[in-house]
Amino acid sequence: MGQLVDGIWRDDNFEASPADGRFVRRAAQFRNWITADGGAGPSGDGGFRAEADRYHLYLSPACPWAHRTLIFRQLKGLAAMIGVSLVEPVVRDRGWQLADRSGPVADAGYASDIYLAADPSYTGRVTVPILWDKQKATIVSNESSEIIRMFNAAFDDVGARPGDYYPQSLRRDIDAINDLIYDQINNGVYKCGFAKSQEAYAEAFVALFDGLDAIDARLAERRYLMGARITEADWRLFTTLIRFDAVYVGHFKCNKQRIADYAHLSGYLRDLYQQHGIAETVHMDHIKSHYYGSHESLNPSRIIPLGPSLDLDRPHGRG
Repeated sequence: MGQLVDGIWRDDNFEASPADGRFVRRAAQFRNWITADGGAGPSGDGGFRAEADRYHLYLSPACPWAHRTLIFRQLKGLAAMIGVSLVEPVVRDRGWQLADRSGPVADAGYASDIYLAADPSYTGRVTVPILWDKQKATIVSNESSEIIRMFNAAFDDVGARPGDYYPQSLRRDIDAINDLIYDQINNGVYKCGFAKSQEAYAEAFVALFDGLDAIDARLAERRYLMGARITEADWRLFTTLIRFDAVYVGHFKCNKQRIADYAHLSGYLRDLYQQHGIAETVHMDHIKSHYYGSHESLNPSRIIPLGPSLDLDRPHGRG
């Protein structure tokens, strides 16, 4: 993350931090949609039809937002249709550096080069994931919550694996739980970690653990957030939970308790991790290297902890 200023990537502590010390996340700026017929989606321009081998993802497996898209690419069997290029774990002076330069944007060494290829006058934030259209030579979207919905449904008629993680009958309930999860948990850990005042940190900390407590109580009565079936909401929560004990507890000062200490969240996390193909989307070495190696203001020594042992493969006991 960061911002391009006069063509140079600048670290702005990843997001805006207003005078009261509260962490504020800026909105994504490329908001087009891939659709089955190429018509316009809820935002942006039309012309992005679902086709095999037309689109490419640039992402960091360390980033929880980018991890969502990797999971949905796996769930929907889109690996043969949508290529992936990874960035290096540690963010350097020019931001996300590409580890794999064989992607469709010629001569791109950094994520910022991809943004500039789409828009030579671009001066906004440089984030991952980036969904690239090889046909139009531009960015479709850099908003992960919308990319996963494209992957969920747009490619169903061109060979995607069956499965609807945002069913019409549950959308209102999914949207409601997503709002809580995003504000208090997904973004809540960042509000703790990048707070600039004790008051802002304490406010975020209380909200985070109130949210986790509420979800743990909900899971006492059901296997997944919506009941017996896994939905988008579960995967949006998963990418924060999988990083929590290894990173957020210490690095972001979210240390009231671990996910391993929760009666229901702990088994729920292992249940999701053990779903077919999900473990291979989790790159814990990459995750830890990124957080502890990139955030110099939080970890000046850049020393990466050797623990903890997460033991995600043991039985989860959820039926």
